Amino acid sequence: MTETIVILDPIPPATVERLQALVPADMRLTWASSRDAAHLEAIIADADYAVSGQIPVPGSLLRASTRLRLLHKWGVGVDNFDLDTARTLGIPVARTTGSNALPVAEFTLGLAIACMRHLAHGHGSLAQGTWTGGNFGRPSLQLSGKTVGIVGFGAIGQAFARLLQGFGCPILYTQRRRLDPADETALNARYVPLDELLAQADVVSLHCPLTPETTGLINSAALQRMKRSAVLINVARGGVVVEADLIAALQDRVIHAAAMDVFAIEPLPSDSPLIATPGLVLTPHIAAHAVETFEPTVRQMFGNIQRVSRGEPISTKDLVG
Repeated sequence: MTETIVILDPIPPATVERLQALVPADMRLTWASSRDAAHLEAIIADADYAVSGQIPVPGSLLRASTRLRLLHKWGVGVDNFDLDTARTLGIPVARTTGSNALPVAEFTLGLAIACMRHLAHGHGSLAQGTWTGGNFGRPSLQLSGKTVGIVGFGAIGQAFARLLQGFGCPILYTQRRRLDPADETALNARYVPLDELLAQADVVSLHCPLTPETTGLINSAALQRMKRSAVLINVARGGVVVEADLIAALQDRVIHAAAMDVFAIEPLPSDSPLIATPGLVLTPHIAAHAVETFEPTVRQMFGNIQRVSRGEPISTKDLVG
C-alpha cells in the first residue's frame, strides 16, 4: 500500500516540484495550503508521516491523525511540537540534525554586519528616496577584532565560530556542557558563565534551543549587563528574548543594535512594535534557507521516513528523546 507523507507547512509550487523529485518511489506527497487548524487536522488525518518546518504541532493536531508513524522536523528545533502527546500516542519524533548549521552560521554573520554597518537602514532610506550618507544616529562599527559571545555552542554555534576566525574575533561561549580543551583551542573559544559573556562580548549571538531554562533568558537584566556598544543577534527561537525588554533597551540606547530572525509569534504581526524599533534588523525566519542544503536535508528527512517504513531504527542523532 502506498504511504503518505504530509508537509504541514504551506509551500509554493516550485518547492513542491523539488520535493516531488525526491519522494521515495513507493510514497506520495501531500501538503498544506494554509495554516488553518481545521485544514491541518484534515490533511494529517490519513497521513503515515508528517513533516513540519515552522508550523506548530500541538496535541490536538497529533490526535487528529489516525495512523501517523513518524513526526519529522524539517530543521532541528522541536520546541513547538507537543512531545508529551507524541510519546503518549507512540509517535516517534525526528529532526535533521546538523543540516542547517552552515547556512544559519553564514546568515548570523550577515546579520551582525548588517547591524554594525547599518546595511538595512541604508537600504531602507534609499528605498524611501532619502540619502542619509553616514548619518544614522549611531556609529558604524567593524566586526574584525571584536569579542563575540555565543550562547549555545552546538553545530550552528561552532560553525559561526569557524567563520569568525577570518575576522580575528576572540570567541566566548556558554552552554550546559563545556567542550574538551582541544576543541576550544581549535575554535579559538573560551568557556565563561553567561553573565561574564554578556559583560565582555561586543556581539552576543543566540544559538540555544528554547527550553524552560532558556525561555526569557535575554531580559531587561541581561540586556543591562551588556556593553552599550554591543549588538545582539537572535537566530535561535523568539522566546529566548523578552521582546518588550529588547524594544525598551534599543529605545533607551542600553545596547547599540540588534537583529532577529525569529519571534515569539510567527508570522510576525504587521503591527508588531518590533518593526518600528530603531537599531533593529528583522528577517522572516529565513536563516536556514539555502538552495545548496535543500536536497541533502530532504534526503536526510525522507531517509528517516524510509527507515521507519522498513521497520528500521532512526539514527540516534536525529531521533528526539
